[in-house]
Amino acid sequence: MVPCAELRVFQPLDAFPAKERAEWERYIVSGGPLRPRRPLFRERVASSELGILFPAGGEGADVRVEGGVYYVCPWRTRLRVLASLLSFREAAPFEGSEGFIPDAEVRKASRELARMRRREPNAISFIMQSPWHVPVRWFVLFDDEERRLTEEAGRHRLRYRTTARKAMARAERAVPALRRTDLGAVARLIVELYEWLSAFDPRSIVELDYGGVCDLLSWDELDDDHSARDVQEALRALSSEGLARSADLYQSVIVRWAEVRAHEGMN
Repeated sequence: MVPCAELRVFQPLDAFPAKERAEWERYIVSGGPLRPRRPLFRERVASSELGILFPAGGEGADVRVEGGVYYVCPWRTRLRVLASLLSFREAAPFEGSEGFIPDAEVRKASRELARMRRREPNAISFIMQSPWHVPVRWFVLFDDEERRLTEEAGRHRLRYRTTARKAMARAERAVPALRRTDLGAVARLIVELYEWLSAFDPRSIVELDYGGVCDLLSWDELDDDHSARDVQEALRALSSEGLARSADLYQSVIVRWAEVRAHEGMN
């Protein structure tokens, strides 16, 4: 599988609508995972040459317990797969990319996604996923003190964790400073993050997990990586008119992640 980083929201169990809350209560009681477990996929051949990965089995969720409170991050894998198919076709990221997802699959995904949203108008993805790298804009939501580098089951793991309330406040502070510069396009992306987070209870936990991207980096490289600190310092320098300092910090983060993302080209 392609190494991916994830931005996840864990919402307090009591913040879900009554019907869904009851479903997750049953899921937890029945032994649903209290630690991350990735959903399974199966391949469906869409043409004589290409296959598409689709969720296999039922939906699930990652569950956390903090201070005696249960927090749930539903996978909603089917919703994310359908939205990703349509997003890929709309973006047309490279010449000939339309050949990867046939028109029939696009129409089928569009119809199914529309049905899902009619049944559950408030359904939203709790997970954002990024292959081969961590998008620099995600670091706007975190502070260096929320960074945790650990070793689990022989693998290095780097995560940031904060509350939705803090993450939204940081995004809100960043946007005006970015709009005063040539980074207006970045400001729009931060606004999209803010709008996404605003759909959740402000007590929710927001977690940035480097996930499989950790496997592309050594322990020393992960230990030296303080991207959130550099991004926050760049924003503070931008607000205080320290444009040169801000540009240097921001550029260092961009270059760092461009080097990591270069693995995509080699694969």
